[in-house]
Amino acid sequence: MPSWTPDWTAVPDGLAAFLAERHLATLTTLRPDGRPHVVPVGVGIDVERGCAWVITFPGARKALNVQASPGGPVAACHVDGARWVTLEGTATATTEPTEVARAVERYAARYRQPKERPDRVALRIDVTRVLHSARL
Repeated sequence: MPSWTPDWTAVPDGLAAFLAERHLATLTTLRPDGRPHVVPVGVGIDVERGCAWVITFPGARKALNVQASPGGPVAACHVDGARWVTLEGTATATTEPTEVARAVERYAARYRQPKERPDRVALRIDVTRVLHSARL
């Protein structure tokens, strides 16, 4: 299984193309008791800031997990047949308006403009390693 340590100035072409396509992902966070919590999400890729974003709301288990352990480990896995990408890293949660706006912008670029939500929470994933299928 190939892996890539992020150098956001030189994303391999196949990987960049896959991450620009509309693929839902699963996000794995850890509950306070250490058990994994896995849910489907959209992941916005932010090459300029070298991170990925997930948008959510305050009561979501994924947001609660990240808030309980800021900088804790997470993984976002995209699958499309035999092609797949897993983004590994650490996550922090924010409600800071400019950061939330950035997360919404990156989500909208890959999926669609989400409905307005004044209490939105953005999860920033600082990607430390990318695993991917050999087809990328």
